[in-house]
Amino acid sequence: MSSRGEKDGKLKRKPYENELKKLQVELCYLQDWVKESGQRIIIVFEGRDAAGKGGTIKALTERVSPRVFRVVALPAPSDREKTQLFMQRYIQQFPAAGEIVIFDRSWYNRAGVEYVMEFIDDKTHKRFLERCPLIEQYIVDGGIQLIKVWLEVGQKEQEKRFAARINDPLRQWKLSPMDVESYRLWYEYSRARDMMLEATDSEHAPWYIVRSDDKKRARLNCISHILSQIPYKSLPRKKVKLPKRSTKNKYDDQASLKGRKSVADKY
Repeated sequence: MSSRGEKDGKLKRKPYENELKKLQVELCYLQDWVKESGQRIIIVFEGRDAAGKGGTIKALTERVSPRVFRVVALPAPSDREKTQLFMQRYIQQFPAAGEIVIFDRSWYNRAGVEYVMEFIDDKTHKRFLERCPLIEQYIVDGGIQLIKVWLEVGQKEQEKRFAARINDPLRQWKLSPMDVESYRLWYEYSRARDMMLEATDSEHAPWYIVRSDDKKRARLNCISHILSQIPYKSLPRKKVKLPKRSTKNKYDDQASLKGRKSVADKY
């Protein structure tokens, strides 16, 4: 991208939107291919709090069908789920043929927030890191393509984004008590990240790091990378021609709405 598309080192909106549109067209081609071929794909998004996972997922999914690109963002486990095998509630969300499942945080919660916040002990953490590559090998051997992305934001940019959330009522919902703790425990999360990457960056399920201080650039790089990992191709589409409307049972269908309650025209 030329310097004309940058401002203070960051990508300007117009070049970003132009590039995003091209990538979103490719995502539509990918969608058709996944449906036609019956592929099953999992995309895992992990990263620092305020690293831009939500915005990247929105850019990835806003022009495609939620029936094909299914986003999974699980809440904290219920009392019943706490008694299950750890991976059990995630496996229930895995894709069937013709689906791409996007995990907005995943089983890697165990290596991150659960470990740093001491919801689990060291033994449980170690066991997860040892078993996770084996489980992911099983997933891949079962015919599911697994793509793992880590979004990394710097300290200054994270602080800037947290401050924006504090002062903006439209974004305050994004700032949870856990987010505040993650800001305080920056280096603890760094060490947990390093242990996780060291133990679970495998040949069959590698991690890919996306630098996200520039949100727009990160979104483009991330979508481009995902597209490059999947051997899709553009399928021919039949040209759609609208048929003539039948007048066989014609009547004044708008008149039947008169007298019904309507939303007030305020705009």
